[in-house]
Amino acid sequence: MSMAKFIYSMDNILNIKRKLENQAKIAFAQANTKYNEEDQKLKDLCLKKVEYDAILRDSLNGEKKLDLAELTKCRNNINVVKKMIQFQVIEVNNAKRIRDEQRLLLQEKIKERKTHEVLKEKAFEQFKRELMKEEAKEIDGLISYTYSNNNDK
Repeated sequence: MSMAKFIYSMDNILNIKRKLENQAKIAFAQANTKYNEEDQKLKDLCLKKVEYDAILRDSLNGEKKLDLAELTKCRNNINVVKKMIQFQVIEVNNAKRIRDEQRLLLQEKIKERKTHEVLKEKAFEQFKRELMKEEAKEIDGLISYTYSNNNDK
């Protein structure tokens, strides 16, 4: 009785699915990092705007005196930061969209890999059932042979 070896015919496809999943994980991680960076830039710009607003408010309340040139510079800075925030919101939304697309691709790749793993498991279960049938036939053959030899004596 020789020991049978299980060979899954689509093992190479399963390996490719695993590699594609790993690539999708990397792409998602990169997209997520990019989103986090863009979101942090937006938060930093919002903080900068709050700082400029506070400087302007304090100068208008008389708590801190600014000359006309400094007031103009502060207002210009606020306007520049507002425009930068508008631009950054677009960047954050683009990065979020790309991250979400990469997440969906990753989920799809995980599903494909799991499907092939289930197929491999089912093929292995079928292989074990066939192996047990073969062993049962061999045992029946041995029993029949032994029984017929004992009766011949």
